[in-house]
Amino acid sequence: IGIKVLDREGNGSVTDLLRGLSWIRKQKERYGIRIVNISVGSVTRRETAETSALVRGVEAAWADGLVVIVAAGNEGPEARSVTTPGISRKVITVGCSDDQQSVRVGGISMVDYSGRGPTVSCICKPDVVAPGAAVVSCCVPSVRKNHYYGIKSGTSMATPVVSGAAALLLEKYPYLTPKEVKLRLLERARDLGLPRNQQGRGMVDLAALLRE
Repeated sequence: IGIKVLDREGNGSVTDLLRGLSWIRKQKERYGIRIVNISVGSVTRRETAETSALVRGVEAAWADGLVVIVAAGNEGPEARSVTTPGISRKVITVGCSDDQQSVRVGGISMVDYSGRGPTVSCICKPDVVAPGAAVVSCCVPSVRKNHYYGIKSGTSMATPVVSGAAALLLEKYPYLTPKEVKLRLLERARDLGLPRNQQGRGMVDLAALLRE
């Protein structure tokens, strides 16, 4: 089922991402889809506005009742470095809580890389943060080695942590709307004492999130 959005290297086009979002919106009832995790982002100039096709695409999915959770990108630490569609004021944008650690992303050594707000429209982003350094993740097996897991880092790794937390929340409270899921994530995040443009409301706290 589904359509191809990214290649073996994790690259893709805005058109393909929008096609993927369109497919999800059409099939959400059939497959019971509640959450969309987007661990990619664009930094091209035409995609930095809230009126861009990517922002309109994720906000249309949000309006359809899908909880859209997006990576803040690895273009930090300067202000206005959150990638698109993470600049959307509606979706849940995720940064790294541990980007003070030096990691390798795409073969490049990086530190303090997590995308930081505010956006060009003065929206505070990210919304929350989660661990993203040296995370064990699925990967495409190489021709010579039949390895299906690897170590990866970046906001693309932090974002699925929040998506998993949202999935557990919806399992417990299936009637929650995307807005209610976001508000609960924000209200119950743990303050790390960092600037708001770096941590948002803080790190996702699963125990607090699921507490009655």
